Amino acid sequence: QVNVMESGGGSVQAGGSLRLSCLVSGYRDCEYDVTWYRQAPGKEREFVALFTAHGATNVARSVRGRFSISPSNTDDNVYLQMNSLKPEDTAMYYCKFVVVTGQCSDTWGQGTQVTVSS
Repeated sequence: QVNVMESGGGSVQAGGSLRLSCLVSGYRDCEYDVTWYRQAPGKEREFVALFTAHGATNVARSVRGRFSISPSNTDDNVYLQMNSLKPEDTAMYYCKFVVVTGQCSDTWGQGTQVTVSS
């Protein structure tokens, strides 16, 4: 069974940085993409960034130039580096395991809260 665990959220002042981690486990014999989404109170969940099974990346236009996504070199973490944070980046950030090949299931993590104060 696939397990997805986010970490690294917290409270920062505007202009600060955070690095979120998404640790995936239990995905035996599956290829997968890792995507980050966020959801602010009263708003729909929105795409933030993608790291594909083949190493490609994509970052939402709204955060491009401030956020980046990259894999760990040593384990199954995928990181979301967030720089120059703004109050409008305040949201719950979710990681999603998206199956590309294999018998695994798409899986969401529980989320990690990011709060940016002005």
